[in-house]
Amino acid sequence: MPFIKTSFALTLAAAATIAAPSQSVWAAAYQAPAASTARLLGTVTATTGDSITIKSDKGVLETISVGDATRIVRTEPGQKDLSSAAAIHVQDIAIGDRVLVRATPGSAENTYTAQAVIAMKQSDIAQRQQQDREDWQKRGSGGIVKSVDAAGNTVVVASGARTITIHTTPKTIVRRYAQDSVKFDDAKVATLDQIKPGDQLRARGDRNADGTELTADEIVAGSFRNIAGQVQQVNAGAQTLTVMDLATKKPITVRFTSDSQLHKLAPEMAQAIAGRLKGAPAGAQPASANAQPPAGTAGTVGMGRQGGARGGDLSQMLQRAPIVQLSDLHQGDAVMIVSTQGSSETATAITLLAGVEPMLQASTTASQSLFSSSWSLGGGSEAGGAAQQ
Repeated sequence: MPFIKTSFALTLAAAATIAAPSQSVWAAAYQAPAASTARLLGTVTATTGDSITIKSDKGVLETISVGDATRIVRTEPGQKDLSSAAAIHVQDIAIGDRVLVRATPGSAENTYTAQAVIAMKQSDIAQRQQQDREDWQKRGSGGIVKSVDAAGNTVVVASGARTITIHTTPKTIVRRYAQDSVKFDDAKVATLDQIKPGDQLRARGDRNADGTELTADEIVAGSFRNIAGQVQQVNAGAQTLTVMDLATKKPITVRFTSDSQLHKLAPEMAQAIAGRLKGAPAGAQPASANAQPPAGTAGTVGMGRQGGARGGDLSQMLQRAPIVQLSDLHQGDAVMIVSTQGSSETATAITLLAGVEPMLQASTTASQSLFSSSWSLGGGSEAGGAAQQ
């Protein structure tokens, strides 16, 4: 899933315990704050001898004075309480670290006096995010939601030509993306009954032997738009692409941002996936399926059974496709895009995949299902990440 461009909140266990003040780290450390007390979450942008400046997750710069009575601790990403937290000094906090602060507002705007600070080192967060990315690639699956059984704690998703039954437990973390955002930071804790057919979903957990069932540790879902069609016009300066949508037979203008991901399949990869989508016999391997990936990719791209055998499943093939720029696309190119809902005429791209002519010829619907289930909706290679999962 899902990572998802990443941030502190992307580290899912950390997000559950730090970003949500009502959760265990905050609750374990402090009683519920009084109405006059502020709770601040952000990234450190500057430090002095007795103060730190943070950029909050709302984009506001806030200056926080730290005194001798301020309790300051450092904890590791993923910790559910402060039992292993270490006491530190304000001088130990560095630019780029993430902090959760309980503070009293000062007399000037966006100034505070800290009562307590919980810090996470930037390097620790980066290491945890890398571990999450690797785990999402190894244990992640997803697709388009076909059905939800909240009472039975299951979700069935379609991924390409197959279906996966995802089981949840009381420990499963479920999050849902905001309607107008693809950032994991904006995803909210949700319940299984908030997931609807047609949603796109990524889950991370343990699969059964044939990959048709998964018991989820985490689920990230959202309602997004699938577009498949031919490029009509490229405007690299404005970062827009006009595509003739195969489904509506109408043009749509797609906007690209710094969070948008653009990839292109090598011809042999597209042919191999198309063969799979056409229903190649079980165990059959296209001639190019186990070829080494093109320059710029990593690992092998074998098309063994789902679940990662033979060097990676189809979703990993897509994740490893080389990155391209908008200016690399031309009129007549076939593309698949996952975007925000937008309007009938415009949308904002989350991910784009070019070089997909053979796949669309094999099955437009199955191709879109495979593509949309193979990327973190939060950008990057996985969720969490993402995110996101």
